[in-house]
Amino acid sequence: MNTSLARLHFAGGYQPSDSKDWRSIIPAFLVAICLVGFAGNLCVIGILLHGAWKGKSSMINSLILNLSLADLFLLLFSAPLRAAAYSKGVWDMGWFVCKSSDWFTHMCMAAKSLTIVVIAKACLMYVSNPVKQVNTNNCTIWMVLVVIWTMACLLPLPEWFFSTLRYYEGVEMCIMDVPALAQEFTSMFGKLYPLLVFCLPLLFTGMYFWKAYCQYQQRGTKTQNLRNQIRSRRLTIMLLSVAVTSAIMWLPEWIAWLWVWHLKTGSPVPPQGFIALSQVLMFSISSANPFIFLVMSEEFKSFKDFWKWLTSKKSLHDPDSQGTPPSNSQVITDKIPSQESLPSVPDKEKPGSSPPGEEKTVKEIPVLPDVEQFWHERDVIPSEQDNDPIPWEHDDSEIAGCSK
Repeated sequence: MNTSLARLHFAGGYQPSDSKDWRSIIPAFLVAICLVGFAGNLCVIGILLHGAWKGKSSMINSLILNLSLADLFLLLFSAPLRAAAYSKGVWDMGWFVCKSSDWFTHMCMAAKSLTIVVIAKACLMYVSNPVKQVNTNNCTIWMVLVVIWTMACLLPLPEWFFSTLRYYEGVEMCIMDVPALAQEFTSMFGKLYPLLVFCLPLLFTGMYFWKAYCQYQQRGTKTQNLRNQIRSRRLTIMLLSVAVTSAIMWLPEWIAWLWVWHLKTGSPVPPQGFIALSQVLMFSISSANPFIFLVMSEEFKSFKDFWKWLTSKKSLHDPDSQGTPPSNSQVITDKIPSQESLPSVPDKEKPGSSPPGEEKTVKEIPVLPDVEQFWHERDVIPSEQDNDPIPWEHDDSEIAGCSK
């Protein structure tokens, strides 16, 4: 790409490139992330809404639901636009998309970061007293969510103000056009925004999880319900995994952010591959979070049980996985009686005798051909003496002759 173009501050995920490989590889990765993350977040949202409908709502579940909704918004609106911007050499998605693309993406990411902080605080409250569930009324939950999204909307507003369309060398581009009067403001914004959205939330999240770990260690020495201890430990590990995964995968995006926002004359330009990789990793968080929830949380045990039931049912109906033909398996499932249909045997009867009703029931139970043949040979064909490996121990006549 031209050096003069590379020094422009592009917006909306627009990165003009002469390489056709980048224009096809990056959109393919983003589309795959969208498909996987969309399915995973839908599962998480559906299970949480089903639990809320049954009256199992809590602060932590509501915050996880909010996190999944933010991931879903990113995968539905931001990631497809980034894929379209990378696949084209010019910007043709209009003025409104150029103004709102970066703002909407960073709004959702800021909402996720603030939500993780509140989740860590709620986890500390739960670990401090696991017997008392951290259940709050709906007004408190809605108030917390409104505060989170309000702050997330306000923090990236400068990106909305300074993103615009400009013609450069006859090509329409979406760039960050900062006037001379706002240079100092944007320079300060470029430093404060990562501090407020990434560094401070990460610091508070780590502090809350460290306190939760200390509380768990102290309470583990006391007499306490073992199930509550295990549940607290699993909850802490799951939420900590979400926080650490988000921080690691989001860090390259902030390195690219600081590099671009503080690019000076004569300094090296950030490579296009690094910028593209940082954005792919940022959107990959939306696919990693639901996977962590579905694998590690007890709240989604019903999903795991359903998946196990689905796989086991598929293997049962697969004729290749069974030694008997499908006809025999059909007979078995149709002819096996239930426990209620089996007649009770009186205590007065002898073990060898059985009532007529029981004999009828036993006759209806099918016997596999191999098993029937095995027992038939044992009953009908007597064991030969030649097959006895130690015949001298059973031959009374030979023993008597030897004694004489």
